[in-house]
Amino acid sequence: MTDVPTTTKADWTSDQEVRWCPGCGDYSILTAVQLLMPELGVRREDTVFVSGIGCAARFPYYMNTYGMHGIHGRAPALATGLAMARPDLDVWVVGGDGDMLSIGGNHLLHALRRNVNLNILLFNNQIYGLTKGQYSPTSEIGKVTKSTPAGSIDEPFNPVSVALGAEASFVARTHDMDRQHMMDMFRRAHEFPGASFVEVFQNCNVFNDGAFGAITKKDKRASMLIHLEHGQPIRFGENNEKGVVINPQGTAEVVDVADVGESALLVHDETRQDPSLAFALSRLSAGPFEPTPIGVYRAVERSEYAGEASKQLAMAQEQSGPGDLEALLHSRPTWEVS
Repeated sequence: MTDVPTTTKADWTSDQEVRWCPGCGDYSILTAVQLLMPELGVRREDTVFVSGIGCAARFPYYMNTYGMHGIHGRAPALATGLAMARPDLDVWVVGGDGDMLSIGGNHLLHALRRNVNLNILLFNNQIYGLTKGQYSPTSEIGKVTKSTPAGSIDEPFNPVSVALGAEASFVARTHDMDRQHMMDMFRRAHEFPGASFVEVFQNCNVFNDGAFGAITKKDKRASMLIHLEHGQPIRFGENNEKGVVINPQGTAEVVDVADVGESALLVHDETRQDPSLAFALSRLSAGPFEPTPIGVYRAVERSEYAGEASKQLAMAQEQSGPGDLEALLHSRPTWEVS
């Protein structure tokens, strides 16, 4: 294999005009991805971005790679087929909270449980932006929108909890106000051999402005964002004065380190096979107004779907030789209908 040519952000940027609302958080996510790609040692012609419907779904147009703009919610299914047929490709899936967690929820869950080799980026702005401000599966209870004039009564999804509930192998969270952190999480996702899921808190400044401001504004981050580091006690705060413990009820809880001592703090283990502690961390915050963990929640190795399917196919060909369609059609109980 020849060496991968050196590229820059410009090489990964398409000639298409970027058409998001001025100030949209999607711009910063796009920039983070375009800056990261030259560092990954991959080729543009071996890279594919697949999307569904929504503001985030315009992403493939702005990447100078192969891409597909699919239909609403189906991006994980389309990408699964591509990853199965062409395991040599880097396949990225991009979608919003409405696209992936509403009509596309089932497809997302199965891509994660199967551990298909996909890099899935979910842009969560807690609103439907493209269709002009209806509530989404991640909108908070009481959210007043055009489709919920009296306030939403739906319990919202926590995307990280959903992914962990599906036993996803790699789960992370980042936000659009920290380019370096986004790049770090996207790099980790790309390096992971299987289905990687990254939730990105993304501001929609037109229909849901400031949804994450209570935790992502520069003056709030130290006290509100909990950076997860593998093998380290979970601490945060201006002076690392706060920490996280697992209480007797088995739930995660924020404490003052001075009250409990560092030895009582939960040591983060992203490689733990049992997802229960990662799930507890995902439930630490009731919403983006309380201290919220970001970083890699889980990164455990297990069999990758396309690789296992290829092994089965090779074994069947070795045992049976060339395929026989007539024999296949009659290989199981059959009957004639008169």
